Amino acid sequence: MKRTVPLVITFTVGALLIVAYFIPHWPFARLRDDFNTFFDVIAAFAYIVGGGNLIRMHGRRAARQEAGWGYSLVCLAGFLAMLAFGLTKVFWREGAPGWDLQGDLNDSTLLFKRGYDNIFRPCSATFYALLAFFIASASYRAFRARNVEATLLLVTALVILLGRTFVGTLMTGWLPPSLEFLSIPQLSNWIMSVPNQAGNRAIMIGVALGIVSLSLKVILGIDRSHLGEKD
Repeated sequence: MKRTVPLVITFTVGALLIVAYFIPHWPFARLRDDFNTFFDVIAAFAYIVGGGNLIRMHGRRAARQEAGWGYSLVCLAGFLAMLAFGLTKVFWREGAPGWDLQGDLNDSTLLFKRGYDNIFRPCSATFYALLAFFIASASYRAFRARNVEATLLLVTALVILLGRTFVGTLMTGWLPPSLEFLSIPQLSNWIMSVPNQAGNRAIMIGVALGIVSLSLKVILGIDRSHLGEKD
């Protein structure tokens, strides 16, 4: 029974959402809106569960002083501090007792907003800046012309990089108007708008087919991994 009921609920909700998408009329349109509301409620509880799981995992690591427990303390301190700053403004109404759900977390005078702008955003910028070094290292290994495919990748990357800078314009600026389509900036734009776009669409179509396949397997009860089963 503990497996049958979740499977029935999954099949019912999934089938109704599919029907509501193709029949946007009453009562299916109303069901779609109601299910979206239910999903928001479930997501709110998922945030609570996720926060509790974060505290449990990092708290255990810090208590046992496992490898990297100092980072766990920093994570817990940042999480609890930002949570306290946010809840204090959102829920407590200043000047009068009671609760206020209309707090504005974008107020620049709040500690929540200051912590986000002065701590989180600089850390994010630093993280993405470090990625440039890993990208450069990976590019060096990937762009070595060992075969035809690697050579083609190297030439394409050089054309795109040069086409995004003034160097590409200087190198091919002497071409006459009749051969302007051979200039590096024009070639760079063509590569991004035609072959690259075609590849992106092929990938998106493949992802969509995979989502449809997985969704049908879950709805029909073929894939039961969400129930904790491995088979």
